[in-house]
Amino acid sequence: MKKKEKRTELSEIGEFGLIDKIRKNVETFNKSTIKGIGDDAAVIAFPAPNDSLYKKSNKQSKEHGNLSPLSPRVTRGGQSRDKLLLFSTDMLVEGIHFDMAFTPLKHLGYKAVVVNISDIAAMNGIAQQITVSLALSNRYSLEAIEELYEGIRTACKNYNVDLVGGDTTSSVSGLIISVAIVGTVEKENISYRNTGKKNDLICVTGDLGGAYIGLQLLEREKQVFLDNQDMQPELEGKDYVVKRQLMPEARTDIIYELKDLNIVPTSMIDISDGLASELLHICNSSKVGAKIYKEKLPIEKSAYETAVEFKLDPTTCMLNGGEDYELLFTINTSDFGKIKNHPDITTIGHLTEKKSGVNLITKEGNMVEVKAQGWEHF
Repeated sequence: MKKKEKRTELSEIGEFGLIDKIRKNVETFNKSTIKGIGDDAAVIAFPAPNDSLYKKSNKQSKEHGNLSPLSPRVTRGGQSRDKLLLFSTDMLVEGIHFDMAFTPLKHLGYKAVVVNISDIAAMNGIAQQITVSLALSNRYSLEAIEELYEGIRTACKNYNVDLVGGDTTSSVSGLIISVAIVGTVEKENISYRNTGKKNDLICVTGDLGGAYIGLQLLEREKQVFLDNQDMQPELEGKDYVVKRQLMPEARTDIIYELKDLNIVPTSMIDISDGLASELLHICNSSKVGAKIYKEKLPIEKSAYETAVEFKLDPTTCMLNGGEDYELLFTINTSDFGKIKNHPDITTIGHLTEKKSGVNLITKEGNMVEVKAQGWEHF
């Protein structure tokens, strides 16, 4: 009798366990691949080290005494700087990532682009081009898809990103949106997850928890509507949290500001799965611990009030809510003076030795271990 093969349920290892399993069994074959699976975006040298464009640009440089347009180095402010290509992709699936009961198609198209731009920003880079692929059920009309693309085009215009292609196919399970994105970053400015160092300061942009709180509000109003379709949604005064959920923004503004301040983050990640999860990613990748302080965590006033209204712990919302698409990054202590008065950057703690673990320090000085309790696929 044939021995029954072992079956491991994906729920046993979770999304990141699955990614880690895949990563360990993937081998790269090209010199141009600098960073593969394991960060917000892949990092690729361009042109590739063995590419004829290199030879051509080097030959032109020698002949003309300067760098050709085909060279992998660009001139800015009198200095030549190496450029790297960033590549990422993200998928949004109906019923998993969005609910059409309360998600306008225009907002959905906008968000699909923004979450990918955020991945490029998390590498300290700037997005350049996207492709958009759709799987559609016959429930969606031409007019509905035009509305979706209106949101996509608006995001492209706002972030100066080109839509350059994609694919369409049929679906038996609603709408699936897959966006692939390309960006660039100067070699000396790139930020990875695995380069944080002990004593680096931990910073976060904007405020946290709003997107999750907005989702709870929308879910409540959906349930009220299902129970009584004559009821109108009660969203007065809740514009901020609703927008945080339905139409987030990528923090490319901070990338430009950090460049102006001459700050290169020692590590960085965007907050898609919650502050706790992303901080643990940085700490695990960089082999460090961390201390963050509860009273330093930023939350917007109406988000705080709505959390209390829903009997939710605002701190839990900030740590584990997700979908804020703010940037979590670390900087050298010598750069603190440059950002200490920045109105949209908050220093929430510092990196420590790995053996110290990752901990939240309460106002009373108590230490609570930080655990990832945000969204789990599978």
